[in-house]
Amino acid sequence: MQRYFVDSTQIGPDWLTVRGDDVHHIKNVMRMRAGDRLLCCDSKGTDYLAELESVSEGEAQCRILETLPSRGEPRIRVDVAASLTKGDKWEWVLQKGTELGAASFLPFTSARTVVKLDGKKASKKKERWQRIAKEAAEQSQRGQIPRVETVMDWRSLLERFHAYDRVLFAYEKGGRPLGEVLQETAAGDAMLVVIGPEGGFTETEKNEAVAAGAVSIHLGPRILRAETAPLALLSCIHYSYGEMGGEPL
Repeated sequence: MQRYFVDSTQIGPDWLTVRGDDVHHIKNVMRMRAGDRLLCCDSKGTDYLAELESVSEGEAQCRILETLPSRGEPRIRVDVAASLTKGDKWEWVLQKGTELGAASFLPFTSARTVVKLDGKKASKKKERWQRIAKEAAEQSQRGQIPRVETVMDWRSLLERFHAYDRVLFAYEKGGRPLGEVLQETAAGDAMLVVIGPEGGFTETEKNEAVAAGAVSIHLGPRILRAETAPLALLSCIHYSYGEMGGEPL
């Protein structure tokens, strides 16, 4: 069933209104008509099974049939800090990371980051990235849309570390085994995973990350691409906590 996110101000006791680009999708892409059913989510943990009543150019009016708890959100919070990469690789991480349950994304630049964005270009990119996250959240039946932060530099990212219970710094030159670190991490801890660009992190950046509170980890003897590492990390973490069929730690 098609899923759409709606603001809580657009939800009443027994009705809801879909606005924006989703109306075009309902009317012209899905070609829905009065009586068709759709699923809406308020991004706060509640889903609404609704029946379409009418569609105009600006909005779609729906009648709420049933209210349900959202089932698509992981019980653990994992944010992804990934360095900008060439081409559409970063957007791949954003899309697939959303499907895998990432709570938010923090794009950043570090010493070996090749991609550079000025203020205007970064703003346009952020709009596109947030749209990608929304579409991926709808497709994967998420209960909320991950937030995509504004591109930040390495120093700004380091200042964010203190907001997390655990920061996992993926370093190709070595670190502690991921499984060992997860054994020491409580299921309710807020986690940040940090992945560098195609050229990896410098040793100075690794030392700065550890000094700021991160734990340096490795993901085995193989060197993973910049776009592969965050997805592998998310999968391993969520599996370890029972979110993908594994046995909870």
